[in-house]
Amino acid sequence: MLIFSSTTMDLTQPLVMLGLIAVIAFVDLTSALAQAAQTAPLVITALATALAMISLGGGFYEVTVVDPAWPRKPALVQPEHGGISRKRFWIPAHVAFELSLFVSLYLLWSAPGARFWLLVAFASHAVMRLWSAFDFIPKALAFERADPANVTESAARRWVSRSRLRLPLDFVTCGAMLAAFAAAARL
Repeated sequence: MLIFSSTTMDLTQPLVMLGLIAVIAFVDLTSALAQAAQTAPLVITALATALAMISLGGGFYEVTVVDPAWPRKPALVQPEHGGISRKRFWIPAHVAFELSLFVSLYLLWSAPGARFWLLVAFASHAVMRLWSAFDFIPKALAFERADPANVTESAARRWVSRSRLRLPLDFVTCGAMLAAFAAAARL
């Protein structure tokens, strides 16, 4: 009786082949992970830059389309009266931008050129968000909740005039994000 037959020996060949395939797959995976680690900062910074541009576009839309009209007709910004819901755009836009900005900062902290511009973007965005949180958002919510007949056009126009001053901060944020993206692309 033979313990090792030729058929038993032939079974080792597929096992060796399977082992070689596993090694090749592991090498490919580690290579792909290494490549992803190199491109992740650029991809995340590109995403953050695109999201900053989307916020700038939203600000332009409000300044050029919504803000000229709603002081005369407050129901335009009152969802309960069929108006637009600003929070449906701004909350996801800001959260997505801020998360991608934080991840970009984390991934590019060791790159001084990119880090500088990301910190500029962070600072300008933080100033705009804090100003909004303590001044514009509470007043906007009050306008949204008020009876449209009780909203004075002059109070609404004052809010609109001051709100335009946030747009330059969005420009700074976008410019800094573009510079950070350019710095990340040079790495």
